[in-house]
Amino acid sequence: MVRRIDVTGAGGVGLAAWEFDDPPKTPPDGERAAAASEEQHRPAVLLLHGLMGRASHWATTARWLSSRYRAVGLDQRGHGRSDKPQDGPFDRDAFVSDAEAAVEQLGLGPVALVGHSMGALTAWQLAARRPDLVRSLVVADMRASALGEQSQREWEAWYRSWPLPFATQADVRRWFGEDDPALERPSRSRGAFYAEVMAEQADGWRPVFSRRQMLMAREAWVHDAHWDELAQVRCPALVVRGIDGELGRAEAQEMVRVLPDGAYAEVPDAGHLLHYDQPEAWRAAVEPFLAATLP
Repeated sequence: MVRRIDVTGAGGVGLAAWEFDDPPKTPPDGERAAAASEEQHRPAVLLLHGLMGRASHWATTARWLSSRYRAVGLDQRGHGRSDKPQDGPFDRDAFVSDAEAAVEQLGLGPVALVGHSMGALTAWQLAARRPDLVRSLVVADMRASALGEQSQREWEAWYRSWPLPFATQADVRRWFGEDDPALERPSRSRGAFYAEVMAEQADGWRPVFSRRQMLMAREAWVHDAHWDELAQVRCPALVVRGIDGELGRAEAQEMVRVLPDGAYAEVPDAGHLLHYDQPEAWRAAVEPFLAATLP
């Protein structure tokens, strides 16, 4: 089961947090308060999705996490059910401040942060800014180097290529999983990933986010590198990459070297969406690290 918890982010932006748990059991009346108290005091994991994502993308991961930890996913600003302020801000400070607010308002700290892509950058920046709030960190397929202006132009062209609106959700899955010219080979998991961020409107299926706002958010790692903040992370950190993902082995290993307490893992037969592509191998890489770094 999952329940929504509203969080107030930076500048008053409304954020939707989602707490995942097993279906509720019905203990005797005298045990309910004790069970609720125990739940609130379990070690917590905050899950931060990537660009264009949403907290529900973590559902499979959250199911196994919730047997041991308090597992919470956050729809970051501009994504999912969270507010999408017309003109932002969508800079790094806003995203990091939002995550900081979620940890504090939900009483999660000290927390393990698990971030994918953009969410991983948010996670390590929060760990650098507020070491008191973060117990450990998982960085999934996110580069510390700047991508360059050409990358932004390619994304602008890719967004323009989307054949919106899609007639059906099956068409969403087919285009992103098979027909997208940007694909090197078919990927059912990629189709499923994008199907979750489309909603049916009067004329068909459209994204739940603004592509303009996504490009605004992306500028932070197009133009800027984030090695300095990575070096400021003091907690244990695991850098995980998909073998065919966007984070190359050499850069990933250099990130581990820069981190004061870094470790490295790979997920075979996985691309950028490693937790979607190979959920069991992703779990095998991440679960032992969390078990060792959370009490």
